[in-house]
Amino acid sequence: MALSAQQIPRWFNSVKLRSLINAAQLTKRFTRPARTLLHGFSAQPQISSDNCFLQWGFKTYRTSSLWNSSQSTSSSSQENNSAQSSLLPSMNEQSQKTQNISSFDSELFLEELDELPPLSPMQPISEEEAIQIIADPPLPPASFTLRDYVDHSETLQKLVLLGVDLSKIEKHPEAANLLLRLDFEKDIKQMLLFLKDVGIEDNQLGAFLTKNHAIFSEDLENLKTRVAYLHSKNFSKADVAQMVRKAPFLLNFSVERLDNRLGFFQKELELSVKKTRDLVVRLPRLLTGSLEPVKENMKVYRLELGFKHNEIQHMITRIPKMLTANKMKLTETFDFVHNVMSIPHHIIVKFPQVFNTRLFKVKERHLFLTYLGRAQYDPAKPNYISLDKLVSIPDEIFCEEIAKASVQDFEKFLKTL
Repeated sequence: MALSAQQIPRWFNSVKLRSLINAAQLTKRFTRPARTLLHGFSAQPQISSDNCFLQWGFKTYRTSSLWNSSQSTSSSSQENNSAQSSLLPSMNEQSQKTQNISSFDSELFLEELDELPPLSPMQPISEEEAIQIIADPPLPPASFTLRDYVDHSETLQKLVLLGVDLSKIEKHPEAANLLLRLDFEKDIKQMLLFLKDVGIEDNQLGAFLTKNHAIFSEDLENLKTRVAYLHSKNFSKADVAQMVRKAPFLLNFSVERLDNRLGFFQKELELSVKKTRDLVVRLPRLLTGSLEPVKENMKVYRLELGFKHNEIQHMITRIPKMLTANKMKLTETFDFVHNVMSIPHHIIVKFPQVFNTRLFKVKERHLFLTYLGRAQYDPAKPNYISLDKLVSIPDEIFCEEIAKASVQDFEKFLKTL
């Protein structure tokens, strides 16, 4: 046990006092035999208080290396004593008794030193000692941010190194409290290995865990069962990896939920097994999101926009996002394309990506073509412009190949709108 600076003087005084008492006791006990046997050498077996103090003090206060050196010194002195034992047997016996008593007392005293009480917090200290004190900041009992706990939590530190954004997780108190209770080696390491096996790359783990921090509350065996279910439905490993990356919450849903969702889309859209599988691979959030937008959009396509069932099938297999698109956006886009641009249903069905384009972009280009007299969308007439080229190519190519004008002319026209 290391002694503080204020305990050392107190310790020195107690050691010196004890050594004096032991020396006096030894002197009284061995004075007569020594004088009888040694006559003129009666001072040799007596151990002075200073020698006792240095011997015991260095044994207890100095480092282990000095302890070893003192032991080697004592061993050499014992060899010298053994050399003299043939000549002075009584003297050797007395010195051994003295050393035994001294070592016994020193061992008792060392035990007493270990039992010394710690310094009182009310005991005054000097300014130099106060400056040397380095106290860790206390752990806050409650906080609104995980930043206060990062220095105290190995789990949070390693999650930060992985790229996890704790500022987003701390907005969910339950998730933040869960992370504080988790042990990285026991609770998180195996989960990371599982995600890597699924197909999440190292540089994707941070973004994935930031979005789906709830996965730490899932049982690892249940997650493996859900992956095995997808494989049983002929989803390849690459398909599962792509689905998990695009829809991080996919594995949080039970096998029953996944099976019901796949059955719903196959039945509602009347798609084959392969087309259903391709549909959810391209838009896996169909398995995790609400079904209400999907059902609502199906009614919009049939009742409000007037598309046939086979036309809806064709469009959603080409652009799966049409199933979850905003209802107002769908109706506004169809109204402009069908009623203003005069494009019939069967042409819109061939180019459904128009529903996935911003409406103002369609309007700007159509109005510019109308201004130039080139807005011709009938494939049976010359100078036909397809919806695909109208909405998919960049402005430079649109001006050069479709409008036959410069980009500067197009920008000047937009300023007049």
